Amino acid sequence: MAASEKRTKKPKPTRWYSGDSPSEDLDPVEQVAHRIVQESRYLAPSVDRIMDADLTPSQRLAAINLFSASLVEPDAGHRDPRAAIEAARESVD
Repeated sequence: MAASEKRTKKPKPTRWYSGDSPSEDLDPVEQVAHRIVQESRYLAPSVDRIMDADLTPSQRLAAINLFSASLVEPDAGHRDPRAAIEAARESVD
């Protein structure tokens, strides 16, 4: 493979990623995930990590909200999705 060629991972088909479903048909977690990825596609791997984590629905919503907040508040400390996941596990349910 030439140095200039770059393999890109094809995004997995999800309702929140593709945007095929109207936003109002998505659950709250999917709405936040969709908004993040639509605004910044490069964040898809981080959003995937949160969406695929072994979390309860309320923990997943907390984690995605922590991650989302950290995108506008750099000092929030949850820019790393692993930190958002861990914080959600500790604080919810």
